[in-house]
Amino acid sequence: MRNTFNHPLMHNNITKSDFNCVINFLKKHPILTQNKNVYEFEKKWSSWLGVKYSVFVSSGSAANFITLNALKNFFGKGEIILPPLTWPSDVMAVINNGFKPIFVDIDLKNLSMQEEAILKKINQNTKGVFITHAQGFNGLTNKLILTLKKKKIPLIEDVCESHGATFNKKKLGTFGLISNFSFYYAHHLSTIEGGMVCTNDKEIYDYCVRFRGHGMLRESKFESVKNQAKNFKELNKNFIFLNPGFNFRNNEIGAVIGINQLKNLDLNNKKRNINFKLFITSLDENKYFTKYDLRGISNYAFPIILKTDSIIIRDRFEKLLYKNKIEFRRGNAGGGNQLRQPYLSYLKRKINFNNFRNVDQVHFFGYYIGNFPDLSHLKIKKICKILNNFKMKV
Repeated sequence: MRNTFNHPLMHNNITKSDFNCVINFLKKHPILTQNKNVYEFEKKWSSWLGVKYSVFVSSGSAANFITLNALKNFFGKGEIILPPLTWPSDVMAVINNGFKPIFVDIDLKNLSMQEEAILKKINQNTKGVFITHAQGFNGLTNKLILTLKKKKIPLIEDVCESHGATFNKKKLGTFGLISNFSFYYAHHLSTIEGGMVCTNDKEIYDYCVRFRGHGMLRESKFESVKNQAKNFKELNKNFIFLNPGFNFRNNEIGAVIGINQLKNLDLNNKKRNINFKLFITSLDENKYFTKYDLRGISNYAFPIILKTDSIIIRDRFEKLLYKNKIEFRRGNAGGGNQLRQPYLSYLKRKINFNNFRNVDQVHFFGYYIGNFPDLSHLKIKKICKILNNFKMKV
């Protein structure tokens, strides 16, 4: 009998309601480039998150790059501590803005950087800690926050996969000097493509706003900044490029979808978390890692980490997933250990991979599969039954 089981990474993340909102918007023959809906979405997102300022941009990658450029502008170049389990745009934003990346291993319980490993790497050249809250887990600790504050080292939060996750009952993305979000199709909230830069710092906010729009002075939100035009009398006041920048703007259609999706974000996050807890409590802990820190989670996808170091077993496991049409990504976020990727090949000869055993376990034997709000509990049980029946023997 033909196998009809199928489990995609994402399903129905752009809803009929979203399409209807876009259709109604287009019927008005509106401006489609950045306009009033973009600004409204930024305000609503800031209110939901709990920050003063947000900047809607073309992608999470754009948010990463703007953030690191702002960090360089206000704090200068130096070292940035970051995890090897992250999306490559985090690493590229660090390198392409002239910083030196300093990598530390992760903790399997939250797929984020080990606290003590971060603290050991801090020195006089450290210009920031760029933490990734992977897969909806919190990566912060009280000790880390207090140490960074005491040493006056900026914390940058990548919250691209963790919309709504919390630490000490406060949303992630509100602890750092700057935080980044992605609204890619499969994430908690989607604008098809898109991202957000968030901060409570007025100067950094205005810098990011200008950077998004080619660095133009006229993009500023503050008259006190726009008044600088009088210092450049030889220039057209509408085309004064005050700082570096690119066109990283998003558009009105993405903003309309974002505003509509924000209405259901909290409810959808609750559904995802219920799904995740059912999934993780149904897995065989003898075969799979299940000791995750669930405090404050806002689950993005179901993580699977095999308790094996056998490539033969791993390959058989993947055949099982293919056979049952369970779509997966090996390596979890960004394809696993970024230090093993070709674009960082110049670092390989300097790396002792024994210092990155946890991220390597995820790289070679870790996966994620889809979790979405309308996923039935019956299907979750079926998936776990398939996984638990797998024979972990060579």
